[in-house]
Amino acid sequence: MQKPKKEKLGQILLKNRIITEEQLQQALERQRQTGESLGRVLIEMKMVSEGALTSILARQIGLRYVDLANYDVDISASSLIDAETARRYTLIPIGFENDKLLVAMADPTNVFALDDVRIMTGMEIEPVVATKEDIMSAINRYCRTDADMDISMEEFVEQVSEEVGEAEVEEAPIVKYVNLLITEAVNDRASDVHIEPMENDVRIRFRIDGVLHEIRRNPKQIHPGVVARIKVMADMNIAEKRLPQDGRTSVEVMGKKVDLRVASLPTIHGEKVVLRILDKSASLMSLEELGFSEDALDKYSRSFNKPYGAIMVTGPTGSGKTTTLYATLNVLNTIKKNIITVEDPVEYRLPLINQVQVHYKAGLTFAAALRSILRCDPDIVMIGEIRDPESAKIAIESALTGHLVLSTLHTNDAPSALTRLLEMGIEPFLIASAVDCVSSQRLARRLCERCKEPYEPDEEYLEKIGFVWDDEDEHVLYRPRGCPACNNTGFRGRVGIFEVLEVTESIEYLVARNAPHVEIAEMAKSEGMRTLREEGFAKVREGITSLDEVLRVIM
Repeated sequence: MQKPKKEKLGQILLKNRIITEEQLQQALERQRQTGESLGRVLIEMKMVSEGALTSILARQIGLRYVDLANYDVDISASSLIDAETARRYTLIPIGFENDKLLVAMADPTNVFALDDVRIMTGMEIEPVVATKEDIMSAINRYCRTDADMDISMEEFVEQVSEEVGEAEVEEAPIVKYVNLLITEAVNDRASDVHIEPMENDVRIRFRIDGVLHEIRRNPKQIHPGVVARIKVMADMNIAEKRLPQDGRTSVEVMGKKVDLRVASLPTIHGEKVVLRILDKSASLMSLEELGFSEDALDKYSRSFNKPYGAIMVTGPTGSGKTTTLYATLNVLNTIKKNIITVEDPVEYRLPLINQVQVHYKAGLTFAAALRSILRCDPDIVMIGEIRDPESAKIAIESALTGHLVLSTLHTNDAPSALTRLLEMGIEPFLIASAVDCVSSQRLARRLCERCKEPYEPDEEYLEKIGFVWDDEDEHVLYRPRGCPACNNTGFRGRVGIFEVLEVTESIEYLVARNAPHVEIAEMAKSEGMRTLREEGFAKVREGITSLDEVLRVIM
């Protein structure tokens, strides 16, 4: 008897109406050019999600598909194997079913993996299928490496004394605890770790997507040892506890190098330590990935593609100004351009770019550095921040003498930047001639794609806050709900909201006659500038973020 012919992946996807015949032909053409598997080509061309493809393939081989991001993993099951084994085979135990261990696998046909897990756990295995991305995310959350296992807080407190010397700092419990803390922060996508001594305990908080979350409270006895360990790592003075200090270090987390900026601050209950986790991938983001709308990006791009002039990026602390400047430099960075930056501190190291670290004790201020670098024949100058009239004056003069100058200012919106320069004593006609563009920005949390839920908003409330629908919009918005993929916050990641003001002839005229920023703002809006609030509302209509989140970051 002849075996039934096995259906090909393309036929299965067509039958299930996941792709069209036209999309299949495009994917097959790409496959012939690249030699990759059809599944990988379809995912890269965004015709099908990895989850949908994995679900179809699981059904084809007769196994169950599990969406791990929305699955409540049993910690007693995930702890049965170590993280190294889990990563080697891309699998994780997620629960128990009919006296069998339920194991989520990216490749359920790997018999060696099944045998190893069976031997390690002493249980029969029931494999289910999940995406590789979801499995790796679950491993990072639920599995720990052998080095991190068995850190008992009781043992820790016993072994850490109040007086900690440099030699004692290297003892295993402290080292393990600090390593575990950093690993946990990286896995949770935290940008900052706050170690804060309270009256009776130590509070650990992570800043995730711009919002602080309390992670745990530990006994007060561990605080001196943890602070001393971090100071040793960052090459800081462990004996000095009365003055603030700064340091820097690099660690390896799951095979990836992570840079940390460390700051200590004496408080009434002891030294508070903040670790800033510097994500190098942020410095490599494109301007499109940051969240610029098409119109705003066109205006911004026209400005930085000119050979000279000043571009100001404004916004409060933590609004992503430096990331925007780095993304701009990545576009401009070629072997034909001499790019010099003056920063405090240098957060990301960029190839081909000359980066200068400000050193106030040695007398290397922003103004002093700027005066020197202008003698080094730069094409493009980036100033981390304009803080004083002297550096503002040099920046504006540099823009007028053939240099492209990029810098940041602390103002609430784009038109205010022009009046801030006036307040710094720069002549109005110089500002009008030198400044080409001002971009103001905020960072809003992105709604989690897996759990965001639609709702019909109250039209009266929308009218009150000035929210208007576009003609083609369905009157539906999205709000956060919370799921395991986003740690039940309803948000995952952040998106930039940008207000871009192009300095046109009419705005030059207003600046030259010292017009108030309200008048400049009205003129910019009449010429097509969308305000921060309007840009934020556009992202709400697109379902990228929520209405409450936009109102939180933009008053």
